[in-house]
Amino acid sequence: MTHSRRRWAALAVLLAAEAMNLLDATIVQVAGPAIHAGLPGPAADVPWFSAAYTLPFAAFLVTGGRLGDVFGRARVFKLGVAGFVLASLACATAPHAALLIGARAVQGAAAALIVPQTIGLIRALFDGGELAKALGSIGPVMGLSAVTGPLLGGLLTQAVSWRAVFLVNVPLGLAVFFGARLLREDRAATRPRLDVTGTLLVVAGAGLLVHPLIDPAGPNPALLAAGAALLVVFGFQQRRAAAPLVERSLFTHRGFPAALAGSLLFFAVMTGLMQVVPMQLQLGLGADVRTAGLTLLPLSAGLAVSSSLAGARLVPKFGSRVMFGGLALLTAGILAALGLGPGAYPWALALCGLGMGTFTVPFFTAALERVRPHETGSAAGLLNAVQQLGGTLGVALLGGLYLGTGTATAALALAAALAVAAAVAVLPLTSSVSSRRGR
Repeated sequence: MTHSRRRWAALAVLLAAEAMNLLDATIVQVAGPAIHAGLPGPAADVPWFSAAYTLPFAAFLVTGGRLGDVFGRARVFKLGVAGFVLASLACATAPHAALLIGARAVQGAAAALIVPQTIGLIRALFDGGELAKALGSIGPVMGLSAVTGPLLGGLLTQAVSWRAVFLVNVPLGLAVFFGARLLREDRAATRPRLDVTGTLLVVAGAGLLVHPLIDPAGPNPALLAAGAALLVVFGFQQRRAAAPLVERSLFTHRGFPAALAGSLLFFAVMTGLMQVVPMQLQLGLGADVRTAGLTLLPLSAGLAVSSSLAGARLVPKFGSRVMFGGLALLTAGILAALGLGPGAYPWALALCGLGMGTFTVPFFTAALERVRPHETGSAAGLLNAVQQLGGTLGVALLGGLYLGTGTATAALALAAALAVAAAVAVLPLTSSVSSRRGR
């Protein structure tokens, strides 16, 4: 294999790993009620099939990036893939829900070792125009994965078993693991220190916030307060840590804290909707898993199409103001689903997907536009971590609200999603940037 072909083959390995992680999240959201039907345990386990993955993914994401800096990105990448494959096998063979949830947590931690290495490894393989082309391939792959995930989850579960949605990771993961020999080792020029205390505070605080939100009996105020207190302690610890998880200077930017809050709330709505809709269709209305997957397909397709359109046409022309159009579309879709019910879900979710894609591209552009070069890695890692944490909270909050009603309606959960989406709109998300025309 020529050097050029070897580099592009290595890129394919990295993109397959990204797709594997995204597929695993969306597939399980559709298959969750079928998993519950096949394993003993309460209905409250269903949100945990997703949250147990995204919570450690969020909590360990920044630390996973640091481990790549210290020990080598290719080495940590391979370790993460091996852990992901073994955890997927454990999920597929789990005899009861508790073991499945535990294996999902290991999957999430392994994903946190894989995903942060991708950009660094691509930079080690390419430069110049080829680098831009390689980085540009990530978006379409993620869009295709978002579209494929719900449909594949429905088809595999209906045709074979819910266990197949985890078994599909095994051959794909093995192909990625053995293909990783094509990667060029890369690490940070200066070896950073690991912030173990900060990582433990984040894991404990986030876990104490998420766990009571999923309880159908209602949130436990003591646990919520303990989780919030630990995250406050984490904030103070980061101010004094010799090697903090995040660059402290990021919080001197006027708009970056607002961007973190926006990411948390927006992805809570986005992921929560993709959890509640299959739950209502299957647990409340008796639909099969294929129908649930097909119902989510318009959302995923709208997200993929609008992301591409926003990046190519809308953001270059209108700048960060485009995100408010995205929020308007998302709000209209939730209102339609809330007012018209499940019969309107396909086109209402298509509106939601169009809004999500139209929002995310200008949002991340705005959030990172004034971040200085030495802050870029920390800022991107923190935004991704908060995105995953937001998704976890969305699954917990909206899923818990749905289960707590004890009925087939998702009205309360959709109303909560609408309120959270409205909260995003009032944040000063463009306070640190202007549209490109206004510069």
